[in-house]
Amino acid sequence: MLTERHVRDRAVLDAVVRVSAVPVSSMALVPYTQNSVPALSKLHSSSAHFRFANHDLRVAQDWKQLGVAAVVWDAAVVLCVYLEMGQVDLKGKAAIELGAGTGLVGIVAALMGAKVTLTDREPALDLLSTNVKANLPPDLQGSAVVSELTWGEGLERYPTGGFDLVLGADIVYLESTFVQLLQTLEHLCSDSGAVLLACRIRYQRDTDFLSMMKQRFTVQEVFYHQERDIHVYKASKLSPKTDL
Repeated sequence: MLTERHVRDRAVLDAVVRVSAVPVSSMALVPYTQNSVPALSKLHSSSAHFRFANHDLRVAQDWKQLGVAAVVWDAAVVLCVYLEMGQVDLKGKAAIELGAGTGLVGIVAALMGAKVTLTDREPALDLLSTNVKANLPPDLQGSAVVSELTWGEGLERYPTGGFDLVLGADIVYLESTFVQLLQTLEHLCSDSGAVLLACRIRYQRDTDFLSMMKQRFTVQEVFYHQERDIHVYKASKLSPKTDL
């Protein structure tokens, strides 16, 4: 049964997907006019405010110039809530956030003790860097770095299996990117590490991606935020099969 939230959310994602018929190189960096999607008017604010890890955070947004890459989505908030629950040990861990956008998730992970690489496509990096600098105290500035990453491209710049934790909030929405995203997750995640994905299940293609992941990872739902209708999934690499 579709709730009013689902109807609004589908209108949002339908608009995103329509404009995303452009090449993959343009994904997630689509500007919108103020009135193009009325359901998204709350995202037109120039900043969003949160309190996580005992810090007050002010995250800059830039919907008009960068579109979906530059606003805080519910999935990012819920993933931060999950991190605060203490189910994942972040102290001293090497973490990387994919499609970081405003950087909220990576910032919270750094505040909780992780060494974080926050990644996105080139046009989003200035806003991402601004938010990292504005929200991490001086003694933690070295705990987070911002880096360009297009899924499936230039992965040799990142160490194979070099991260204990791979983070992604609402990055599963363009079916044309699924193969590249899965390739990137496999490359980055260590054999003993984990992937945490937060998303809203909107369409069949969302569950299709989870099915793709299960061919390479064990995948389990570890948290569900009912009010925001966001699922958090934890994935770990499958052990390599050996011939008997």
